[in-house]
Amino acid sequence: MRKTWLLGLGFFSISITWALYNAFVPLFLGNYLKSVAMIGFMMTIDNYFAMFLQPWIGHRSDKTRSNYGRRMPYLLIGMPLGAVFATLIPLHTGFVTLVVFMVLMNLSMSIFRSPTVALMPDITPESQRTKANGIINFMGGLGSILAFGIGSPLYKMAPYLPFLCAGLIMLLSMFILKSRIKEPVFLTSNGDGHSNPFRPEDRPQESVKPQVRIKDQLDRTTLFILGAIFFWFVAYQGIEALFTLYGTKYIGMSDNEAAFSLTFFSLAFLAFALPSGWLGAKFGKKRIIAIGVLGLFVIFGSLVFVQSVLLLRGLLIVGGLFWACININSYPWIVATGREESIGTRTGIYYFVSSLAAISSPPMLGWIIDQFGYPALFASASLGMLLASLCLIGAKTENPSSGRMSAST
Repeated sequence: MRKTWLLGLGFFSISITWALYNAFVPLFLGNYLKSVAMIGFMMTIDNYFAMFLQPWIGHRSDKTRSNYGRRMPYLLIGMPLGAVFATLIPLHTGFVTLVVFMVLMNLSMSIFRSPTVALMPDITPESQRTKANGIINFMGGLGSILAFGIGSPLYKMAPYLPFLCAGLIMLLSMFILKSRIKEPVFLTSNGDGHSNPFRPEDRPQESVKPQVRIKDQLDRTTLFILGAIFFWFVAYQGIEALFTLYGTKYIGMSDNEAAFSLTFFSLAFLAFALPSGWLGAKFGKKRIIAIGVLGLFVIFGSLVFVQSVLLLRGLLIVGGLFWACININSYPWIVATGREESIGTRTGIYYFVSSLAAISSPPMLGWIIDQFGYPALFASASLGMLLASLCLIGAKTENPSSGRMSAST
């Protein structure tokens, strides 16, 4: 598990960058745009790149062969570029330069996000992946807490400071990952339908290049899981992108208070990341995910009626626990439904669907807010969780001890 903790540094840097982006970029856009729907749309432009690039890059990384491995070349290109453009965002001089820096940063992040995620199952046995995903998401949650908890006072000192720190952390993470993680780069059939990874110096003569087609990965269970992923990310992404506006315009918080309130959600997610992975491995990923989805359905529905800052933050804490149940177990579940040599491809599909949700959610929920007011934000998020729970009904349940699919429940 030492490599898993090191890989968590990559998620740590990604999480910090995205948390700062989602918390403060809507405020930058608010200086130029008045419509919440338009701000929501601008927050999704980057996801159009992510939606098409991440599946393609994930698929390409499955077939990449280099001295650095299958995934590492993409990290070595994307992470420095992402660090540079993230640092430039608060230094924009107008609306046009802000949008240019936003697009370039997210384009850079799309280059290495799928390969970074795919590294986890590459270096981890299937039976340990929910626990490993708990570790790397623990690191990601820690990054979000630092982004909101420390980034908010840094932003108050100077808006560029938190983004500069995020860029430096990303560069440091890249150097550590490059020097410490030696990934397997070849896959060979072992005769039982599974694959074994080999480094170049261990590669047997009979190793063959696997053939993976995206359309072959879309079986019935995978489609139901992807449907659930879409709906819960519609709920989550909409709240993440629009919460600072909700807090300032409806609750009456300051910019810093609204951003800091998200720390409570992230802190609860962090605290429950490791237990959630353990529970998913012991009782089954689908069962723990279903608990999280139904829990957030109730929490988001309750927040419709809340205007107290104290009560809102308390409910966000409970919501963070349920989000850990979902987020820690969903990626290992989608990977477990396919072959080992398709990990990068299925990772790309996972991010295609989550990016599609990120594109759809903020402008749609922003339009709903424009029409019905800010309480509609959490009403819509609650509906998204209800639809996700319906998709879960059609997905097969895996055997907790083996991680393989069993009869539909």
